[in-house]
Amino acid sequence: MHIRAAAPAELPLLQDIERAAGEPFRSVGMAFIADDEPLPLDVLDAYRRAGRAWVAADEADRPVAYLLTDTVDGAAHIEQVSVHPDAARRGIGRALIEHLAAEAAERGLTALTLTTFAEVPWNAPYYARLGFRPLAESDPELTVGLRAIQRAEAAHGLATWPRVCMRRELAGAAAVRRAPASP
Repeated sequence: MHIRAAAPAELPLLQDIERAAGEPFRSVGMAFIADDEPLPLDVLDAYRRAGRAWVAADEADRPVAYLLTDTVDGAAHIEQVSVHPDAARRGIGRALIEHLAAEAAERGLTALTLTTFAEVPWNAPYYARLGFRPLAESDPELTVGLRAIQRAEAAHGLATWPRVCMRRELAGAAAVRRAPASP
C-alpha cells in the first residue's frame, strides 16, 4: 500500500469507496448514513486540484481508501476519510491520517481536527485510539470554523445521532506555541 495524490480518472472510484464504507452503518441502525450520496465529482475534483485529496493504493495502484482535508482555523481538518471494507482493519485509515499529520506539520498547522459520530465503534472510539480528544462545547479549541461545520452537518441530518468534534495536536506544535519570543 502506498499513499499518493488522487488522479482525475479515480474520482468515481472514490465515490464507490465511500458508498461501500457507508454500508456498515446499516448494522448500527444508521441506514440514512449508508444511503447518503457521496460527494459529487466536481467537489472531489476541487479537492484533488487543490492538492487536498490523497488515496491509499494497493499493489496494482488501485485506490482502496482516500482522505480529503480542509484547513479550518489553523488546523488540518479531516473532511472525509473512507476505507473500502475489503481493505479495512489493516491500518490504511491510520496511514492516511499520519500522512496528513506529517504534511500539516510541514505547513505549520497546529493540529488535526475532525467531526464524527460519538458512539459508532469505528468513529470516535477509533479516533481516540489515534490520539484525538473530544472537544466539549466549552472548549476554546472548538473554534468558529468547527462550529460552522457542526451546523452544516446538523442541517444535513447528521445530528440525528450524537456527534463530536475531535482534535489531535501535532508533534511539537504545543511547544512552538509556548516558546518565548526571541528578543
